[in-house]
Amino acid sequence: AVVSTQSGHYGRDAKERRYDVVLVDTAGRMQDNEPLMRALSKLVALNNPDLTLFVGEALVGNEAVDQLVKFNQSLIDNSSASAGTKSVIDGILLTKFDCIDDKVGAAISMTYITGQPIVFVGTGQQYPDLKSLNVKSVVSALLR
Repeated sequence: AVVSTQSGHYGRDAKERRYDVVLVDTAGRMQDNEPLMRALSKLVALNNPDLTLFVGEALVGNEAVDQLVKFNQSLIDNSSASAGTKSVIDGILLTKFDCIDDKVGAAISMTYITGQPIVFVGTGQQYPDLKSLNVKSVVSALLR
């Protein structure tokens, strides 16, 4: 995998270098910052990714739901008309998921509102700390 924070033709470069995965860090694009969201939409259109994930911090609770809704709507609103399709998120990655306790309900709201799955949860700062969502632990936290 290659991780980059610079805009460009990642798909083409990845194929040339035989990378299977390219992670593009959008450097904390705020969903309310229209110029940054337009730039992000251009980046998505230019690279035509196989998967676009919303990365949010689980600790913020329901604020993450608001961020996700605005982020997804910004992608839709700023999608290239010439592409003929609207860009939307394909899934969700929640960081700091090991620390959320009673804020786990926001994760369920995020999947319900978008219809998209939580693809990964972050439980640390290294790649091995990206885990699949453990549904049993979420249900257990909700029932506490």
